Amino acid sequence: QVQLVESGGGLVQPGGSLRLSCAASVSIYTFYAMGWYRQAPGKQRELVAGIDSGDHKNYADSVKGRFTISRDNVKNTLYLQMNSLKPEDTAVYYCNARNTIDGDNWGQGTQVTVSS
Repeated sequence: QVQLVESGGGLVQPGGSLRLSCAASVSIYTFYAMGWYRQAPGKQRELVAGIDSGDHKNYADSVKGRFTISRDNVKNTLYLQMNSLKPEDTAVYYCNARNTIDGDNWGQGTQVTVSS
């Protein structure tokens, strides 16, 4: 069974930066797509950034130019570099990985709070 473990969340002031990591228990070559989602209180879970096996990336309009998604195929880890953070970025961030065997796999989530 695939396990995804997120880390790197925390409390940061507006304008600050955080880097989230998602370590997979299997080779990430097995996933045809990976991504970061977030869910704020009272809101639906939304896609923040995605990356596919061809290294094509896509971002939500609200984070373009501030967030960068990347993957390390040797460390089997997905990253999300978040710069110029805003209070509206506050949410629980989830790692997602999709394969052809069991579809969507999710991490447990990591809290990001942007506040002064």
